[in-house]
Amino acid sequence: MSDFSQIKEYIPFLIPILIIQYGLMIAALIHIFRHQNYRFGNRILWVIITVVVNTIGPILYFTIGRGED
Repeated sequence: MSDFSQIKEYIPFLIPILIIQYGLMIAALIHIFRHQNYRFGNRILWVIITVVVNTIGPILYFTIGRGED
């Protein structure tokens, strides 16, 4: 079995995961740029964490980084 055919059978599972992952990242970035208050760190730190640690970064922002509105 070739590498492409192995990847091809996992695509139906990967697409929803990627959509959720990028959706969370976009939602976190929008929130970061619209709000000024953060519990920990600053805007630049949270943008870097959200983009570089793509899967866990947005979750970290929404759980511990998001300040009070």
